[in-house]
Amino acid sequence: MKIQSKITSYFAPLAALLCNLALAYVLYFLARIVYLLVNYSYFEQGLSWSHLTELFRGGLVFDTSAILVTHIPYVVLLLLTPWRKLAQWVYVGINTMALAANLIDSVYFRYTMRRTTTTVFSEFQNENNLIGVFSTELIHHWYLVILFAVSIWGLWNLYRDPGEANSGKCWWRWYPSQVLVLAALAPFVVAGIRGGFATAVRPITISNANQYANRPIEAALVLNTPFSIYRTIGKDVFVVPTYFTDQKELEAIYSPIHNPSQTNLTSDSIFTKKNVVVLIVESFGCEYIGALNKTLENGRYKGYTPYVDSLIAKSITFSHTYCNGRKSIDGMPSILSSIPMFVEPFFLTPASMNHVSGIASLLADEGYQTAFFHGAQRGSMGFQAFSRATGFQEYYGREDYNADTRFGGDADFDGMWAIWDEPFLQYYATKMSEMKEPFMTAVFTASSHHPYAIPEQYKDRYPEEGLIIHKCIRYTDMAIGRFFEKASHEPWFNNTIFVLTSDHTNLSDHEFYQTDIGGFSSPIIIYEPGNTERQPEIQEKVAQQIDILPTIMGMLHYQKPYFAFGIDVINTPAENTWAVNYLNGIYQYVKHGYVLQFDGQQAKAVYALSDSLMKQDLKGKVLQQPQMERELKAIIQQYMERMVNDRLTP
Repeated sequence: MKIQSKITSYFAPLAALLCNLALAYVLYFLARIVYLLVNYSYFEQGLSWSHLTELFRGGLVFDTSAILVTHIPYVVLLLLTPWRKLAQWVYVGINTMALAANLIDSVYFRYTMRRTTTTVFSEFQNENNLIGVFSTELIHHWYLVILFAVSIWGLWNLYRDPGEANSGKCWWRWYPSQVLVLAALAPFVVAGIRGGFATAVRPITISNANQYANRPIEAALVLNTPFSIYRTIGKDVFVVPTYFTDQKELEAIYSPIHNPSQTNLTSDSIFTKKNVVVLIVESFGCEYIGALNKTLENGRYKGYTPYVDSLIAKSITFSHTYCNGRKSIDGMPSILSSIPMFVEPFFLTPASMNHVSGIASLLADEGYQTAFFHGAQRGSMGFQAFSRATGFQEYYGREDYNADTRFGGDADFDGMWAIWDEPFLQYYATKMSEMKEPFMTAVFTASSHHPYAIPEQYKDRYPEEGLIIHKCIRYTDMAIGRFFEKASHEPWFNNTIFVLTSDHTNLSDHEFYQTDIGGFSSPIIIYEPGNTERQPEIQEKVAQQIDILPTIMGMLHYQKPYFAFGIDVINTPAENTWAVNYLNGIYQYVKHGYVLQFDGQQAKAVYALSDSLMKQDLKGKVLQQPQMERELKAIIQQYMERMVNDRLTP
């Protein structure tokens, strides 16, 4: 009995360890259930019990990796030291942070449609209002706060303590036994972290989640946030594939170098120095715009943008328009430098140190005065650094607005992010009237954003309706209308090309806009009030944010070589227009009326654009699929090669 008691005491820490790790699995499982329920409308399509089981089975693989990696300090403390209480505190601390990360991400998902990675720390490093943002979300999601508190309380009370270590009198037996236990566990720990025992198995990464998912968006449900964060620490974002070994073949299929002088040899190809004004409207997705949804709800859908609807009637836009990322930091390079988001936001990667051009730098070289406007404090979202890197000569932010005595100063601050859209767009129009023509400017609005507030004086005019963002969309639409009303009286108005787009999409209450491709539906509206040659219309073409730069250059008859991943969509035949974006390890390529989903190695699915809910996979049945794969591979390889080798200029 005495020998049995000693053996039991030697293995008590191991038994406690296994029980406590099992408890961690329960916590991760609970967090995944919450993630599913909070975002159920995004996952419900095609969701059956059997498929849900498959998703959760995949989730177990990634949970194992995350749990084993994050619990290494706890395992060492428990097995090799006598500090049992400290081990408990470390255990609870580790799982508290893991649960918090997963629950926070369940709310953040609807804005990004993916799990958070390490780039989030760079994205928000210059914000001083994050406490306010978190406080607001804690109030709105009080039930998650209660769940979090109850879970941590349960974690502490259900924790199994192995008892006092038998390391005093028999240390020469105790520690060797624990080292042996640790050595015996090591192969299982390594296999769990890597994702399997087989020697052919490479350590799992975020993209491996797609083997359990039917749609790219489902990969977020398979993953967990701790895994997504630690797996992206210090990793090379851009890896160059070798789809094509012949550089000439690659260039022949796709090249981001544009040589207008070689293609536009007509007599009217003379550079026209028109002003260029780009309005990047926060979260202003196609879903909210009635004029772009005439068939929605059997023609009864009016949307929330009466002014923008009237603007579209005077403008050129396109039947299928997409953003190239899901965050503001994705939208800026896409719109102003024609650089899409692949894998991670470009300006949060080491490639941001590359030589980069953009609309501003190209036109500044032609004598344009350039300026970027953003109603937040200087440095917010990294926009000031971005604008400087891409050729904007001036930057006007909240501090500059406050210093202008003609406006309301900090009384117009929304209390969270920036100056309200209405006064800041008036300021924007005023400052442009003080600039020397020709000028190129861009403004980034802020009011149609979390925490979804509007100025007090408009709360009766724009009450709550539908989604919490709808009143903000109505307010911003009004602010845009007032901007154009003021601008229309300025002498530079008729000599200006206006482009209105959004940085990304946001909250949704229509299934079509919650699909893998629908979640990227952003407007691209080109308004040229002084031009009588181009007729306003919605062209039956595919367009994307990265097309804005080359399209503007085409409208100005710009003749020098320049760099852009997109195309001049106005002067490109409809059958040659395309769009590309990246979601949870899957590239989506839109062309010829189809959406190709490609994981970097092979096609995962093909859907017809007319299949608005993406229900019928046509992989292997579409004549254009091989050519679409070939073109997409060329785009990816060009992107990766140029990022790695600093070749983002002609």
